[in-house]
Amino acid sequence: MRRFDSLGKEKAVLGMLHLRPMPGTPFYVEGSYEETMQIAVEDAVALAEGGATGCLVQTVDRVYTTDNTSDPARIAAVSNIVHEIDKATQDGFQIGVQLMRNAINPSVAIAKVSNGTYVRCGAIVGATLSTHGWVEPNPLEVMTYRRQIGAEHIRIIAEVDSMHYKWFGGAAVADVARQAKYVGADAVSLGDPDDEVTLRMIADVRAAVPGIPIILAGYTNHGNAAKMLAAADGAFVGTCLEKGGWAGRIDVERVREYVDIVNQIVN
Repeated sequence: MRRFDSLGKEKAVLGMLHLRPMPGTPFYVEGSYEETMQIAVEDAVALAEGGATGCLVQTVDRVYTTDNTSDPARIAAVSNIVHEIDKATQDGFQIGVQLMRNAINPSVAIAKVSNGTYVRCGAIVGATLSTHGWVEPNPLEVMTYRRQIGAEHIRIIAEVDSMHYKWFGGAAVADVARQAKYVGADAVSLGDPDDEVTLRMIADVRAAVPGIPIILAGYTNHGNAAKMLAAADGAFVGTCLEKGGWAGRIDVERVREYVDIVNQIVN
């Protein structure tokens, strides 16, 4: 069983694996699933070969339910992909799951059954307004379910201020992070297109919630990685590792270059 015991102890480079629309969703293209799985597995292997800490398997189905549920076909499809990634990579490689928009329980279930190590939550505390409607979290439901299926080892990384989450009505990021930790989150994820805004958020969370790992919610690249990862504990990294931009194939050389930059911070 894989575990994410190093979370917060070393700089985590978590590459994004953006899946094509899954079975059970309105934009799924019949017959595309096998290719989607093959691409995800090959890209995960490229991340591992490039030295990344792990990956985040994230659905990109274009339209989503906003509650903590998911279509059974979609759950089965993603679970199968995660299982194949597990078989293709070594135990130290971290495999995360995020069924968008906020299907946390299904994500936890997939990680538990298919040997993943963490999930990323769109909202664990504080409601947020999304393009797909109102997202209302239920931390009691999530934590109860995680315990019920024996998945306490599955780490929960909670969005506290990002492209996917803004506390509706406004709240200081430090307060959101404090609440997220209180309900059981193992780490928080945050980020803004403006590097200086992100650095201020990191400093505020550090002061208010000492010890909680902080993962950058995107917006890093080879140009700012040294500065941003000196302050944060890790990053979800997408576009700058992909050929041709967002949702392109992972380029192992770009991964190596990014990881080398991060390694220079700690060495």
